Amino acid sequence: MRVSIERLKELIQTKLVKAGLPIDHADCVADVLVFADARGIHSHGAIRVEYYCERIDRGGINTKPQFTLQKTGPCTAVFNGDNGAGQVAAKKAMEGAISIAKESGIAMVGVKRISHSGALSYFVQQAAKEGMIGISVCQADPMAVPFGGTEPYYGTNPIAFAAPAQNGGMITFDMATTVKAWGKILDARSKNEPIPDTWAVDHEGNPTVDPFQVHGLLPVAGAKGFGLAMMVDILSGVLLGLPFGNRVTPLYGDLSQGRDLGQLHIVINPSSFTDVENFKQNISQTMNDLNHMKPAPGFNQVHYPGQRSDLREKESEQNGIEIVDDVYNYLISDMIHNNKYHNYNPFETQ
Repeated sequence: MRVSIERLKELIQTKLVKAGLPIDHADCVADVLVFADARGIHSHGAIRVEYYCERIDRGGINTKPQFTLQKTGPCTAVFNGDNGAGQVAAKKAMEGAISIAKESGIAMVGVKRISHSGALSYFVQQAAKEGMIGISVCQADPMAVPFGGTEPYYGTNPIAFAAPAQNGGMITFDMATTVKAWGKILDARSKNEPIPDTWAVDHEGNPTVDPFQVHGLLPVAGAKGFGLAMMVDILSGVLLGLPFGNRVTPLYGDLSQGRDLGQLHIVINPSSFTDVENFKQNISQTMNDLNHMKPAPGFNQVHYPGQRSDLREKESEQNGIEIVDDVYNYLISDMIHNNKYHNYNPFETQ
């Protein structure tokens, strides 16, 4: 089913409000989810709405959070999300980080006690739109096996980066520290499609192509991805005094309780290091250089990081977003949720 960006956002917002989220918070969450779908990151788009609605309905997302931003130094702060909607907390925390970086040249803002916040690229692009470099890392619940192991310990623990270029352009990088994010497994399940055998392992630790047999995700590039996952967990969990490693609250567990997740935003003001316009010009030159490199066999062009997502977003603006029928039918239904995520083990099929 192909849906316009405006219509999809309206459907998501309406469903979240019915679940109990205030309209301004629902608008923010819908904006982040549609951003992901428009860029082809369907694992972090509308497919998440029913889960959010059930957690809201059961009380695990605080619909009246008391957000606070406490400065802890000239360029550091801690944002307490009070277990409100993760997208709202992450966006407000990034706004605080941008403000600090404009004054101090750099900012590091720890974001604690939030729920799932969606695609990190949304938040680093906030910084890039203000002429800043944005970096964000976020811990996640244990779904990835350590290098050489068979049982999950770290989460997908994503890393995102964005830098501004000329004329409002930007370069964006957003990755999970696993080969693929868990949402990609959900997307494959929703489409009843197989997955590559490099994505995940089954209960015995063997590679699997069946998304319904996944028992753990594999770290990207083996030991290197494992190390990156550890780094993210320390920066966004241990550093903020939050649960870490396999102690992180499960995405699907007791949905009546908050998740207490952590995130870290880093914002760098280029003007503290170099001429801003020269910086943007060089970022634009980097993008242009990459586009004009000779492509390898089987490729039409070398793309800079984030470019293919940019192109998908432009196409979505013109032609709408392709949404799985089951997800669309849920969004247009009167049902808030189907009671399927509470104390649900995602590694077991329903």
